[in-house]
Amino acid sequence: MHGNWAEALGVPSFETQWFLPRYQPIRSGDWEIQIGQNILAQGYWGPTSFMAEVPVLLRAGETWMSITPLEIESQTIGLALAHGHVVIMGLGMGWAAGAAALHEKVTQVTVIERDPEVLALHRELDLFGQLPDAARAKLRVLQGDALEWRADTPVDLLMPDIWLPLISDGRVEEVRRMQANVQAGAIYFWGQELEIARHARAAGLTLDAAGIMATIARMGLPLIGPGYPGHAAIIDAVARRWMRERWLPTTTI
Repeated sequence: MHGNWAEALGVPSFETQWFLPRYQPIRSGDWEIQIGQNILAQGYWGPTSFMAEVPVLLRAGETWMSITPLEIESQTIGLALAHGHVVIMGLGMGWAAGAAALHEKVTQVTVIERDPEVLALHRELDLFGQLPDAARAKLRVLQGDALEWRADTPVDLLMPDIWLPLISDGRVEEVRRMQANVQAGAIYFWGQELEIARHARAAGLTLDAAGIMATIARMGLPLIGPGYPGHAAIIDAVARRWMRERWLPTTTI
């Protein structure tokens, strides 16, 4: 039936390589999960596709996160290149932590979440109980502030995802603050492609491989991404689709 819907709408059904948990409607304080149905959703860089069910995380009625192509693709590069001890800032809906734990090159996943109501929601959902024992054993979830937490063991990859909007001023500075505490070997943060585009434009650099590498060097952060196939084309596509003239304040347009 879902295939019939997608065919009738002339769009593909969404498919992904990543682990996506099964969700159920639930509430914890101001937070709740609802399940939308029969949604057309645009990808971060991929096409619009059909989803029969879309779990959504809301806070006081405002959508904070959803299991959509945008959300999934916007973590794909970080997950694909994940390795060793991965620290994820922000538990959210938990799918990225589960996907990281399933990665054969990942040995440990530490999730830092500040909000006790989000932690309570996940204790009841027990999404990680859907993982194989070996993957579940890699995971630990700690309460803490992403901007203050300090690692107790070496970190190979830092993946911050603590922001509500896809683009926000000051994000790179906040990542620098986290990195000062964590000292990760590599970083991939949510919305990274758009920040690279913004900083490249501000510096008068082009969004080709050379311009992207120069922009990353200027940021002074060990960002991963250039090793992912088609990285420069992805950044260009994401910037065209989502920037909507929200460049840095100092950028000349």
